[in-house]
Amino acid sequence: MIDHSGITASDYTKSKAFYTQALGAIGYQLLMEFPAEVTGGTDVAGFGEAPKPDFWLARATADKPAHQQSIHFAFRVNSRAQVDAFYRSAIAAGGRDNGAPGLRPHYHPDYYGAFVLDPDGHNIEAVCHHPE
Repeated sequence: MIDHSGITASDYTKSKAFYTQALGAIGYQLLMEFPAEVTGGTDVAGFGEAPKPDFWLARATADKPAHQQSIHFAFRVNSRAQVDAFYRSAIAAGGRDNGAPGLRPHYHPDYYGAFVLDPDGHNIEAVCHHPE
């Protein structure tokens, strides 16, 4: 199952305002926002229906403008072992590491995910939201 997706924006502030209004019409809200200091790269805003965002907007960076940014998809799995298996299989299939399996407590205490770049550089994730 798709857990969440994300895109980048050349004008983060303008796009955040756009999505806040446009997605508000279908019941989505701005639920989370993290600065670059937390994400390790760029500002991000998460939209969705409470309690969990499923659409993420990220500020494009100077070294990679919005039209050159990759797409992000996260697949929801039911166990941390599945996250680990996804990571090993994706790397064996030629994917590049973009974040080894592990907890990401800045999202929530049980967020366990792994990130791999596919052959086109798209950020593909497997995530488990359940405790060990």
